[in-house]
Amino acid sequence: MATVLNHAVKRFIQTSARRSVQVEGPSAVSGIHEGGYKLWQKLSIFVALPSIALCAVNCYLAHQQHAGHSRPEFVKYEYLAVRTKRFPWRDGNHGLIHNPHTNALPTGYEA
Repeated sequence: MATVLNHAVKRFIQTSARRSVQVEGPSAVSGIHEGGYKLWQKLSIFVALPSIALCAVNCYLAHQQHAGHSRPEFVKYEYLAVRTKRFPWRDGNHGLIHNPHTNALPTGYEA
């Protein structure tokens, strides 16, 4: 009895899966490749590439606008940049990833 029931369940799952896959017209699951790739090719060329170009222009313009600003004046606070021991690299006062334009030392900006 279990064998018959098992066979019936397997048969039901297989036929229902086949029915759900049968789609009319071109699609990824229809099994008929009637140019579905053309849609994605056109979307890539006419939507994705211009979107990437617009994002790149936006980032460039934002960077140019930000580059015009000067850095803020250095104010020495007692509770910032407290060094209890030296860093184990370079001269011991600079961080591992140090940018002299944006990162201040405890005594102020370098240049």
